Amino acid sequence: MPSYSEMAEIIGVRSKSVVHFWVAKLLDGGILQKDAKGFLSLTRNPRALKLAGEVCAGLPTSAEEEIRGIVSFDEYLVRNPETSFLLSVKGDSMIDAGIMEKDLVVVESKREPKNGDIVLAEVDGDWTMKYFHKKGEMVVLEAANSRYSTIIPRAELRIAGVITAVVRKYHQ
Repeated sequence: MPSYSEMAEIIGVRSKSVVHFWVAKLLDGGILQKDAKGFLSLTRNPRALKLAGEVCAGLPTSAEEEIRGIVSFDEYLVRNPETSFLLSVKGDSMIDAGIMEKDLVVVESKREPKNGDIVLAEVDGDWTMKYFHKKGEMVVLEAANSRYSTIIPRAELRIAGVITAVVRKYHQ
């Protein structure tokens, strides 16, 4: 990073206090960070958001805004970016798992599924997203909606990945 004097020259101001003011704003906004020695650098993801505390989803409680850190959604939602991808959800077979049509799901392709994981699976040439259950050598794929039948693959089953996160926008 350039020095405060160099920054002042670059942005065309004479006062280092103006630069200090804007650097403080950039630090508060999570765009810049200081290391242990006080050196400035860009954060890994300048589009991260402030984590402002917790909210009670049960009975109302008093709360104070307390900045607890900065959260980058891609780092929070994606553990292994090189083996992960997004899919847009179509259909309602997983609504009881909280996955709705038009949600985005993060799929980790190299993750080994465990019983109870939600997986992306190719069954006899068709793709689906269902709960994964292995019973001995038999794999059962179960919807999270009672209107849909359990799937027991007859010939071909390929697990393409495990669903690791769901993203939903409430307002467009």
